[in-house]
Amino acid sequence: MFAQNQKASFLEQTKAAREERALEKRREQAAILLQSTLKGYAARRKYQKRIILDFDAMFTENHDDKDAELELVASNVYPVLRRYLTQIRLDKSDVRARERLERICRYIIKAMESENTKLSYAALCLFKERSLPWIAHIKILLTNCLTLLPELKPENHADSLSLALFLHTLVVFTAPKSWAILRNAQFEKLQPAMQKICCNIQGHLVQHDFYKIMRLVLIRGTVREELSVKPVTLVAIITLCLRPLIDGNFSRNLLAKFLSEILSVPALIYHLQQSVPQCLEQFSSMGLLKKALSISGDVQWFEEFGTSMPGTKSLAFLGNIVNLFNIDGQGESKELAYPLLTETTTSLLELIPNTVTTKGVFTQWHELLGWHTPGPEPAQNQNVALIKKQFHMLWDHRCIKLLLGDLLKQINLNYERIEFQSPQQPSISNLLRRALERSSTRGVNLMGVASSKQSKQQWRKLDSAEVVQVSRICGMYYAALNTLSQMKLDILTGICYSDNVLYDIWLLITSLGPNCGMKEYLELLKSETNLQKPQTAMLMLFCDCMTHYVTILDEHEMYTEQNPFKLNDYVLLTYFLNNILYKLINDNLLAGAKNIVQHPVFLSLHTLMLCLYRRDCRRPFTPPKHWLIPEVKPSTFINDLEKAKRNAMLLLAKMPHIIPHEDRVKLFRKFVQNEKAVMGLTESACASPRSALIVIHRDRIVEDGYRQLAAQPTQALKGVIRVRFINQQGLHEAGIDQDGVFKEFLEETIKKVFDPSLNLFKTTSDQRLYPSPISYVQDNHLELFEFVGRMLGKAVYEGIVVDVPFASFFLSQLLGQTQQALYSCMDELPSLDNELYRSLTFIKHYKQDVSDLNLTFSVDQDVMGKIVTLALHPGGKARVVNDHNKLVYIHYMAFFHMNTQIREQTIAFNRGFRSIVNPEWLSLFSPPELQRLISGDTSPLDLKDLQKHTHYYGGFHDTHQVVCWLWDILAKDFTEEERKLFLKFVTSCSKPPLLGFAHLEPPFSIRCVEVSDDEDTGDTIGSVIRGFFAIRKKDPLNRLPTSSTCFNLLKLPNYQKKSTLRDKLRYAVSSNTGFELS
Repeated sequence: MFAQNQKASFLEQTKAAREERALEKRREQAAILLQSTLKGYAARRKYQKRIILDFDAMFTENHDDKDAELELVASNVYPVLRRYLTQIRLDKSDVRARERLERICRYIIKAMESENTKLSYAALCLFKERSLPWIAHIKILLTNCLTLLPELKPENHADSLSLALFLHTLVVFTAPKSWAILRNAQFEKLQPAMQKICCNIQGHLVQHDFYKIMRLVLIRGTVREELSVKPVTLVAIITLCLRPLIDGNFSRNLLAKFLSEILSVPALIYHLQQSVPQCLEQFSSMGLLKKALSISGDVQWFEEFGTSMPGTKSLAFLGNIVNLFNIDGQGESKELAYPLLTETTTSLLELIPNTVTTKGVFTQWHELLGWHTPGPEPAQNQNVALIKKQFHMLWDHRCIKLLLGDLLKQINLNYERIEFQSPQQPSISNLLRRALERSSTRGVNLMGVASSKQSKQQWRKLDSAEVVQVSRICGMYYAALNTLSQMKLDILTGICYSDNVLYDIWLLITSLGPNCGMKEYLELLKSETNLQKPQTAMLMLFCDCMTHYVTILDEHEMYTEQNPFKLNDYVLLTYFLNNILYKLINDNLLAGAKNIVQHPVFLSLHTLMLCLYRRDCRRPFTPPKHWLIPEVKPSTFINDLEKAKRNAMLLLAKMPHIIPHEDRVKLFRKFVQNEKAVMGLTESACASPRSALIVIHRDRIVEDGYRQLAAQPTQALKGVIRVRFINQQGLHEAGIDQDGVFKEFLEETIKKVFDPSLNLFKTTSDQRLYPSPISYVQDNHLELFEFVGRMLGKAVYEGIVVDVPFASFFLSQLLGQTQQALYSCMDELPSLDNELYRSLTFIKHYKQDVSDLNLTFSVDQDVMGKIVTLALHPGGKARVVNDHNKLVYIHYMAFFHMNTQIREQTIAFNRGFRSIVNPEWLSLFSPPELQRLISGDTSPLDLKDLQKHTHYYGGFHDTHQVVCWLWDILAKDFTEEERKLFLKFVTSCSKPPLLGFAHLEPPFSIRCVEVSDDEDTGDTIGSVIRGFFAIRKKDPLNRLPTSSTCFNLLKLPNYQKKSTLRDKLRYAVSSNTGFELS
């Protein structure tokens, strides 16, 4: 046991001793390494100091005489310079090191200009043993120059001199042209060899980030609109950048570096054009633009090239390309326009969104791209205003004419505009049409109907060469619309108002086949790659431009001037849009669309269709029933809605106008009934405890109604509201019918609140109502507006028509149309103030300088007898209206009068109205249709319909003599205006219900009366018998017919003569009286 412990102890001691020796050895080795490193460092430092001393000795002995310094023998200088450059590493922060580098550059530049072989520094490379070391140390020198370039600030005078010196040095060694020694006859043969040396040096520089450094220098020098670098410096940089390209025969790698680093400097071409146009001449002579555009030929490589650049860098590159294209001569530009410029620009514009991130913790606003996450690119926000100027060249008059204008004029040269003829409905007339077509094919051209053979020859194919060319160019502009989101209006305006290009595109589209090539386009949109097809882009661009054009167009331009678009063009266009959209939704034709309503094609088509539809609603230009789709059967459509079929629901949401208005009103009433059923508010609930009871004093109708109903929840207002009136004596009035009493309360409330004397509403010149801008003089005016909105909503909800004519612009606000992008305040301004509209239209078409009118972006208003000047936007009082901003001023003025000054009132009214009526239901109607929903139908009074749905009381019946006289008088003796007065006399509204008198609530009734209203206690057995048998208690010669509008009731005495009835009725309805006459 003891021996084993001893052995183990011995082994441990031995191991420890061995480890101690190994550790000691490592320590010794580390000490030796440390000593050698320190000694080596000390030796190198000593050697470097000696090199620096030798350099300083050579270049500072003649410090006062710089010319003497430059007369040094090259062979003596070479070893000193070579040792210095190879052994001394450049320290960018060392001022002395920079001074020494500048001395070297000055000496070498001078020495290279000497023709003396002893003094020329270039002569040294002629010796075989020296050539390679000479080239190596020159490369180090030039690399050092490159390293210092980004540290220089061109706006600083000293730095600008250093910049020029370093660039001069680089210029000297990248081409042998300035090497004076090669001018000697004996050395002329060496020119090619020297050129190879320079190419070798260029390759070395390119590998050491030459183009990136040149880019940084250019960015520093062009950071402002005014250059901080001198023109000669700019020329040197461009010369240096072009040399590797030229000597490398424009290889793809070098061209890619030049394009991505140099031609992507923001607004470079703009600065060159302003300062050194000779550089652009050099670009032109080299065919640089053509070579730059040709890179898009290799699709895969070009895509990699585009995605390698950040979005802001690609924008700057594209801006310079457009600028170059605009500078080139007309001939060269035409040659490059298609397909080179078109394809390259389109591809880059489509690639840019993929390189720009809009999501992230830190986002930045860009004037062209909008919100984006900034990348590492240093110049992403530099010269954006100048880049915008460059891009404007793409849609200015010259470029549009060059790319599209001339081409379209040539294509449409022998093409005539098509007159729209509404497709005939399937009927016997089709037989006649087919007969005419057969006749015309035999050579008999009847009624101007072109033969089918001729027609087929006229239509262009969607894939024909000229259509594809126009489509690709349109595709470029559509890509610009999507990518340059902040310049959308500028692009649209450029296309809309340049050389009638928009109209020429329209002519091209109409030549694609019947109904603008609808069949061909539907086939195209069925394909999975519909968005990649240029023809799709042409259609979307046209629709977006037309939307912009129609929005800006005023009524005089559209309806009177009709130049270039005729009203017939709009009719044909709306037919095309309406039908193609219907087919896209109904047949689900947009391939690959998960949500069809978000598909770009659908959005463009639908936006334009809505714009034209609303313009047609305000002032019709289409024939009757133009917007209806004949194949849509309302009953089938409503059945599909009940089954929640997706296509039917989409059609109702996006195109409700394709079914007749009457059917939409029925649908609206059905929605109301369904909601009532769900909420338990049907007629069976009339007597339920949930129905609200309000007590109203006759002399405080509005105040009592507001106080009691404003606090009621929405559901209660949608239900039954029972009204109990208290007369002026403070006694409860007996209500005959709950609905009738509520109708009377509603009519009286609406009559009072819409009375302009209350100052809640004002009237236009044609007696249309809109909120008063100075309604704030009333206490709680916004709460009152909300209450009025609720009451009107209740009337619409219950189907009670009220004679309240609203201004068209206010109806648009009720429908929520003013919040949409395509809405133009100027279009609806006539419905508010026709005089103001004419004044603003005068400014729009003013031929002279608008600034002579001394207008500013402000408006003077008479507020309670005091003139107050209000700015249309912040700082507007100081902003002068001129030719450039007059359109903006016009729209600001229209927006102020129709929106700004009544915004709060409209919001409050809308809130109340929409709390009762679902906004989705309202979207079924246009503004005129909403007015009809509120106030009844505008069609003439249908007496037969009224007679059919009339109830009789007090002994009257439909064959009673007095009743027969009444209908005969209304039909034969009363004018249309008098019939309206009669309807207003008995129902309080001069317009019939939208769906006819079957839907009048309560139903129209005629009651035989014997006594005055004050004595009338209702029908008795005796009164009914006397009325039925025409037995009169006394002659009612002196009594007038009366009415109870709350019950739609006519109280008619039992007259003895028809003439008496006619005269009394005419007097009563003309006097606009009801209860008070008896």
